[in-house]
Amino acid sequence: MAAAMKTGWGRLGLRVWWQTAESMLRPAGAAPACLVVPVRTKKKRFYVPEWARELSPEEKEKRLRSSGTVFPEEHIERTFYLACTADIIDPYVPPEGDARLTSLSKDGLKQKVEKLRQTAASQLALRKVKDHDPDFSTKTFPEKAQEIFIEAHNCLANFNKQKLHSLVTERCYPEMVRGNRYRTIRWSFVESLEPPRVVHVRCNSIVNRGNLYGQVTVRMHTRQILAIYDRFGRLMYGGEQVPKDVLEYVVFERYLVNPYGTWRMHGKIVPEWAPPKDPIVKTVMIPGPTLDPSQEYEETK
Repeated sequence: MAAAMKTGWGRLGLRVWWQTAESMLRPAGAAPACLVVPVRTKKKRFYVPEWARELSPEEKEKRLRSSGTVFPEEHIERTFYLACTADIIDPYVPPEGDARLTSLSKDGLKQKVEKLRQTAASQLALRKVKDHDPDFSTKTFPEKAQEIFIEAHNCLANFNKQKLHSLVTERCYPEMVRGNRYRTIRWSFVESLEPPRVVHVRCNSIVNRGNLYGQVTVRMHTRQILAIYDRFGRLMYGGEQVPKDVLEYVVFERYLVNPYGTWRMHGKIVPEWAPPKDPIVKTVMIPGPTLDPSQEYEETK
């Protein structure tokens, strides 16, 4: 460069010399550094394996689960209908001996206070029951409840399954028919020793406030005949000639929200002071003598 300046080329000569040197250093056919060449590429496609195309959705899910793929759990909502409750709401506790004690004693005063508490709760529940069942009355319901009680036990003795379901709830039905497959039941209603009366009313909701259930406890003092025979025709319990006096506290229930619902027998309350029932006489097989294959039973006598 210094030589070029000395020879007098000047700035124009220096520019020509620089372009000549740059063309000598660049290889032939090389593209400039800032040149952009467009390249055409294929679109991205999702690959589906053959096994995924041929298998059913259940098998696909099974294979994907085995490979470690986790699927969110599916929550299927299904409607269900609660025809009855699973238990007795606030069961009625009958006074011992079903008799009134004098209020001067400690037990009598305690019994009176408990009765006042239960009566107040029953009045509040009675209002809710009448809101959904305007025809309900504590004066006329005991006779209706006794008719349901008699008809349900007649259906149990004759085993009218379809009609029995309409008279008792789904909780009471298994308790009535359990163990009666190979037995014969003879039951009859003789008379009512005392008029039935309502002693307890409760109303409660399940799941939400809209599902209201009403329960009424009726005191019944009746005379009945009950006899149970086993599959061989032998008497196991009771007797058809001797009627017995029975004091029962029967609970009836209704699904109040259903305008076409009816009162059905829901269960019985057995007080702690009730006398124990007579034991059931079971039939057993008496083993006979051991016989040889060539020997008959008459030969051993």
